[in-house]
Amino acid sequence: MTWDIHPSNVGTGLPLEGLRVLDFSRVLAGPLCAMIAGDLGADVIKVEGPGGDPVRALAPPVLGEDATYYLAVNRHRRAIVADLRDPDDFAAIAELVRQADAVVENYLPNQVAALRIEDLRAANPDAIWVSVTPATSGGPVAAQPSFDLLAQARSGLMGITGERDGEPTKVGSPVADVITGLYATIALLTGLYARSTGHRARNFEAPLLESAMSALVNQAQGYLSTGVNPHRMGNDHPSIAPYGPVRTADGYLLLAVGTDAQYARLAAMVGDPELLRPEWATNVSRVADLHHLRAALDHAFSREDTETWLERLAQAAIPHGPIYDVAGAFAQPQIAGGDFVSEMDTPSGTTRAMRLPLIVDGRRPAIRRGPRSFGADTSEVLGRD
Repeated sequence: MTWDIHPSNVGTGLPLEGLRVLDFSRVLAGPLCAMIAGDLGADVIKVEGPGGDPVRALAPPVLGEDATYYLAVNRHRRAIVADLRDPDDFAAIAELVRQADAVVENYLPNQVAALRIEDLRAANPDAIWVSVTPATSGGPVAAQPSFDLLAQARSGLMGITGERDGEPTKVGSPVADVITGLYATIALLTGLYARSTGHRARNFEAPLLESAMSALVNQAQGYLSTGVNPHRMGNDHPSIAPYGPVRTADGYLLLAVGTDAQYARLAAMVGDPELLRPEWATNVSRVADLHHLRAALDHAFSREDTETWLERLAQAAIPHGPIYDVAGAFAQPQIAGGDFVSEMDTPSGTTRAMRLPLIVDGRRPAIRRGPRSFGADTSEVLGRD
């Protein structure tokens, strides 16, 4: 059985063209990693067990019979079904592993043993092997199933998200999974580079817990350096003020005033004497008196509507922005007038989809092929009816 590159991945001119990636992963982090590789030109084959990737059933919303969750992270790959407990299927998949440049998987330790994953790994010691795990192997929770929400909770992200007196709040998108998927992609690309330069780096682990914790960045470093435990601050920033939403006559807008010079311009532009208080001239003093500063800003900005203030802030070169919902984000001219969103084919018809955000040599890679239905390419890849 020979792994022939699919025609959609030939002649693309993309940097990963010609590379073969075998994707055993499910749900989001691993599939995102494999999708990015496919977006950049790699030929990806997704291997699902008889039960399929559970993300196929994470609905609503749906497009036809497909969960849009599945459509979000499973383009640019062929979809095959194989039962690794079946000797014939295992042998066929082992042959694909032998021809793969990289493998992405997210099996739990008990699944690794039951499905003989280490035997597959041994079939091609030179392949870059990326394992997405619940937490770093060997730790107390490394063998426990985990998901984005659990990672957000355990990582501390929920501990700093939400209003000060409210309940812990998750981020509205699966940020822990996305960050882990991006680290997995870094691992895959690092392994490929290391192999090309003769360095021995083949096995990588992208742990969900530690990847999510890495998103704490300044909050984590503040705690590690001072011992002061960060708390929930709503939309406020622990180190910068004003840096968050203010109320206007008809809604909200966002201020991101990072320097004292910017604040001086803001106060002068607004023209409210309260904002010109000498004790608010420095960022340190503004952060210390954030409660009163926010009240003064809300009082001043509530005199005009959002659009008026957006125009004035732009003229004064003060960092600011509108606060959009999802529909508004896609409707803004930067996105609506660009090429970030394009058409994508699916088993249920055509849909709009986000393309890879990266620009490669001045161009954004196109979506060449959308997600496939369950097992659609088994016969083609494995040569079976």
